[in-house]
Amino acid sequence: MVDTQGGLTPFFEPRSVAIVGASAVPGKAGHELIRNIQANGYPGRLHPVNPKGGEILGLPVSASIAGLPDGVDLALVVLPAEGTPAAVRQCAARGIRHIVLMAGGFAEVDDAGTRIQHELIEIVRETGVRLMGPNISGHTSTPAAFTSAFFPLGRIRRGTVSIVAQTGNFATHTMKYILSAEHYGVCRVIGLGNKVDIDETDALEYLADDPETAAILLYLESFKRPARFLEVARAVTRRKPVVALKSGATEAGRQAAVAHTAALASEDRVVDGLLRQAGIVRVADYTHLLIALKALSMLPLPAGNRLSFLAPSGALLVVLSDLCVRLGLEVPPLLPENVRRLQDISPPYIRMRNPVDIWAAATVRGVEFGYREGTEAVLRDPNIDAVVPVLMLTKEIGVPSFDFLLDLRARYPQKPILVGFSGDKDCMEQCKAYLEPRGMPTFSEIEYPFIALSILVRCARAMARAR
Repeated sequence: MVDTQGGLTPFFEPRSVAIVGASAVPGKAGHELIRNIQANGYPGRLHPVNPKGGEILGLPVSASIAGLPDGVDLALVVLPAEGTPAAVRQCAARGIRHIVLMAGGFAEVDDAGTRIQHELIEIVRETGVRLMGPNISGHTSTPAAFTSAFFPLGRIRRGTVSIVAQTGNFATHTMKYILSAEHYGVCRVIGLGNKVDIDETDALEYLADDPETAAILLYLESFKRPARFLEVARAVTRRKPVVALKSGATEAGRQAAVAHTAALASEDRVVDGLLRQAGIVRVADYTHLLIALKALSMLPLPAGNRLSFLAPSGALLVVLSDLCVRLGLEVPPLLPENVRRLQDISPPYIRMRNPVDIWAAATVRGVEFGYREGTEAVLRDPNIDAVVPVLMLTKEIGVPSFDFLLDLRARYPQKPILVGFSGDKDCMEQCKAYLEPRGMPTFSEIEYPFIALSILVRCARAMARAR
């Protein structure tokens, strides 16, 4: 295998994988990990390693690392912290150069763990192996139908956004939420943990040249090599949007980071400046990171920040206009001919403008007619870069087919359409289940499509500055 991406390719395109610490006991990490790999249809060879030998999930078990066949290019080590240094040395001696360390119990815990971690650093220096972790919950590469996650997940949906995370969330319960509640997928998920070897800069450098990755999300608690990170990030953000949640902004957060990954969080003003110089869009909340993941998975970046939205309530028009100002989104006037079209579809007692009060058109002339004609009137306006229709959905008033939204997207492909909801929860879920598998994002919280759009606008601006 020719590796042109910093020596990391075998982590994401392994041909033969050893699972050191494999278990025949359901529920144990060394068992669930194999189940996840099999569920994703991994086409390569799997070699469980356990001193008891035998068979696990239909696979013959090697009794030792030394007994593994030739050609293994990735080892997943699912052993307690104290057993990892010996396992890494044995992998290196067997010619396995890429190793993922799952266990916790290192510098984030106590002095004994710190000593083990320092030993791992020395082994890397001595042998030249590449280590991911320790203290991670696995990593994922959907283009290779592979994951090392040990949380019970099943098949992981393929997508175009990659995630670099100093947390196990994206390999465990957050991924479970995405798979069970959402319709988008992921490309690569890279766990960092305590960053004995591979750090956020290595990961970003790999993803920069990854043709499968269209956008990148970061969750970080610390920077291992800030100067090099800045250099790499500046190059990446010329070509791909990068969004980051950097935690540890408060003293309480910094203390939590030490306990989580032994991270020493930096002064937040310094971090803010670093990310801004790098062209990375910073978000402040974990939920906003997931909103960004959905938006970047399904939408093009907008040409600008000029928005039109349609809502079935005068109060929502006011509240959401205030929100747009806070988010840096502009709600400009429409061209006269488009205002006239909006007026044509509405009763004369409604004064039409941007934002659009769609209540009367939807109730008098039908939900689908009102939203279809109103959304097209604003989409065709050259003063508008993106549109948010806040759909009013109830069984009593009527539920549209939703195909009109897909048709409008096809006719105006450069203008993001982000769908919001108000009304009957069942109808909202029906709309989400129809549109999202077809690539159109929906948001059940009124503010979320506007937050998503603001993140996309910031990404577009950051990329333009980086160029």
